Amino acid sequence: MQSLQLSQEFRLECGDILPELEISYTTYGTLSPEGDNVVWVFHALTANADPVEWWPGLVGKGFLINPDKYFIVCANMLGSCYGTTGPDSIDPRTGEKYGASFPVVTIKDMVNVHKLLRAHLGIDKILLGIGGSMGGQQLLEWSSTDVDLFDNICVIATNARHSAWGIAWNTAQRMAIEADPTFRYNYDGAGEKGLQAARAIAMLSYRNQNTYRKTQTDFEDKVDDFKASSYQYYQGQKLSDRFTVLSYYYLSKAMDSHNIGRGKKSVRHALKSIKAKTLVVGIKTDILFPYAEQKFIAKNIKGSELALIDSLYGHDGFLIETKAIGKHIQTLITRK
Repeated sequence: MQSLQLSQEFRLECGDILPELEISYTTYGTLSPEGDNVVWVFHALTANADPVEWWPGLVGKGFLINPDKYFIVCANMLGSCYGTTGPDSIDPRTGEKYGASFPVVTIKDMVNVHKLLRAHLGIDKILLGIGGSMGGQQLLEWSSTDVDLFDNICVIATNARHSAWGIAWNTAQRMAIEADPTFRYNYDGAGEKGLQAARAIAMLSYRNQNTYRKTQTDFEDKVDDFKASSYQYYQGQKLSDRFTVLSYYYLSKAMDSHNIGRGKKSVRHALKSIKAKTLVVGIKTDILFPYAEQKFIAKNIKGSELALIDSLYGHDGFLIETKAIGKHIQTLITRK
């Protein structure tokens, strides 16, 4: 993991200013002399800047996005707790963590941070941009703004504007966090129970009824201690062990802000401005980012391809069904 420290002020879409900026990022492979082998990977809500870690089967040696062939870049998003400036960073004006005083950030702000990293790395062209879920939101925002930057883009299980349904899910999670009376205290473990409850809520949208029926059903007679119950506690604990409450809180708000039409004529107009050769992938069982949202994206990007894959794992299928996704991406980048 590498870090870019920028002492310049960074103005946010909300009007607030971050006095300085740190960007955590990972690169794999070598930039070609022509600069024509860049693959930029965009991560989702709670992932980090190392796609080899969280997208095995798609990124890494021996896989489609291979560092022996491509120069792979992935930047940790603004507001995260994995190195890029966020609520857990030190505010140089106070010498203490930003904490709950961290300003609201948006998907557009995240893309503006990516642009700074792109300039630092000397990248003039991106062969392929790829991202799922919140990563796909960032990719759509960037490719509809810098329309000549990307040759190819692949957006998976995402949308062009976050839906009322998605905002409601995120709000329910933030309500769980806010219900933890320790949420805004400044000590290790503050808000932890709220974060665990939020993650348990989120899991219901990342998976679906069939996932739980096939993987968490109890076949013996019981009156308590059900597999599905312990699974929810496990997932909550697992996240709170590696992620921070305030980053989760602010990043969910950033997801809600996603609207590539903001500041432009409309969402449709923004999509129609995308010039990159485009693959849009939907997941049949995704209840959080339903297939209709991917159909809308593909309908409005000229010449785009639309693919539907099936998965037991619902929205999380974008991380799991790498073989199916990889086949579609291979077709995209070889298509004239």
